[in-house]
Amino acid sequence: MSSHARQPKLTTADEAVALIEEGQTVAFSGFVGAAHPEGLSSAIERRFLATGKPRDLTIVYGAGQGDGKTRGLNHLAHLGLLRRVIGGHWGLCPSLGRMAINDEIEAYNFPQGVICQLLRDIAAGRPGTITHVGLDTFIDPARDGGRLNRITPPGAVERIELDGRPWLWFKAFPIHVGLIRATAADPRGNLTMDREAVIGEVLPIAQAAKNHGGIVIAQVEEIRNEPADPHLVRVPGVLVDRIVVASEGEHDQTFAEADNPAYYEPFRGDVSQLVHDRLSPEVRRIIGSRACDELHAGDVANLGIGLPEAVAKVAAERGLLDEVTLTVESGPIGGMPVGGLSFGASQHPDAIVDQPSQFDWYDGGGLDFSALGAAQVDERGNVNVSKFGTRLSGVGGFVNISQNSRRLVFCTPLTVDGLEVACDDGRLRIVQEGLMPKFIRQVEHLSFGADFARRLGREVLYVTERAVFRLIDEGLDLIEIAPGIDLERDVLARMEFRPLIRNVRPMDSRHFRH
Repeated sequence: MSSHARQPKLTTADEAVALIEEGQTVAFSGFVGAAHPEGLSSAIERRFLATGKPRDLTIVYGAGQGDGKTRGLNHLAHLGLLRRVIGGHWGLCPSLGRMAINDEIEAYNFPQGVICQLLRDIAAGRPGTITHVGLDTFIDPARDGGRLNRITPPGAVERIELDGRPWLWFKAFPIHVGLIRATAADPRGNLTMDREAVIGEVLPIAQAAKNHGGIVIAQVEEIRNEPADPHLVRVPGVLVDRIVVASEGEHDQTFAEADNPAYYEPFRGDVSQLVHDRLSPEVRRIIGSRACDELHAGDVANLGIGLPEAVAKVAAERGLLDEVTLTVESGPIGGMPVGGLSFGASQHPDAIVDQPSQFDWYDGGGLDFSALGAAQVDERGNVNVSKFGTRLSGVGGFVNISQNSRRLVFCTPLTVDGLEVACDDGRLRIVQEGLMPKFIRQVEHLSFGADFARRLGREVLYVTERAVFRLIDEGLDLIEIAPGIDLERDVLARMEFRPLIRNVRPMDSRHFRH
């Protein structure tokens, strides 16, 4: 393009990543595949495989950035390339997770919201982020301090007391390189994100790197000839050192879709029309339907990835989307959140704010309702979503959301590994029982501390396809079972502990009809 000649910062991906030096700390933007600079992460891998450089990097990221296979931060999972990883969600980067489990890298798992807010505090020269988020979980230094293996040193987070209350202090550290992504750069290097599904934390990353004498490399889809509207600039050109125009396939809108205008364009029709796929009347549909009963008109809500995505579909079918506001921790507000490898985006949102600001709102109590998944639940009501056996998922935004929502619903089947059910005219039938219980005596990793929720008086439910439990002071109280289900055989015999049983009523039969 003619504008290339007027853009002295323009370079190739290989030339740009050659500026990264041994031992530096590199911060990446992105949420799953949205706004992740895939061309830059793959260029780092190419350079390392060809030259053995750079070595001993520390990488920092908030949301999971990967496809569960080879893309995103999976490019960096090579012995010698990394020394330390500070990440929010690890599940989509299994290659990094294996390195952490095998003690091949130092590995921290901090809440996603804390990491993106910490980047902002690093940029401002503050000593770190002080927050209540993470108290009484494995992130609390009274337990593991967010460390994922034995070689990871303590001290990155400290428990302190201010005004008679406990807080966690996540300590600041320098950022040397910021790798970010935008839709376009103008002739002065100003970055706009008008066709991105999320904004993320691109500005704090750029400010943090520049304020520590580092460099900022931006991947864009195109260079535009005209100066950008100042109101639309997300990162000013003064903060950008190098600009790389992405190659084909390296700037897809998400890791599932090359381009979907619904993720950045307004919608002028009936919001309920946004639901496309009808859910099957089995486990996913039943849980989504029962959890949706807790969603009230006027609520501001967050729905997690996986089973909780079903709540949005049911809400749309019931015509509730005009009465509630669904949000995603990545920044979209309103519209219809989507799932899979496009998770983080929403169809036709009302607004897209930056990720640190979204978590400011969440942490301060902005969420009336949240539906989240659960890998394990124990007799105290604690929940594990982060680590089980040799599998490392990490918490992502789970801790920010679960500790700060006024009403919380955990969505999980009662058993897994082979579970099959059928609905017969308003009744549930177990066709094949799952081999593995989800409700166990003690969780392996403490992602949600029930005692923390009790102290704050949170309303917490655990919704399964055949039973519903409520968190109370004594533990879990069984409050509903599905029509057609035998309490002893189908519920209690499938749990490793006995919940309280006081006043059990049947689940509404509509959840079990086609």
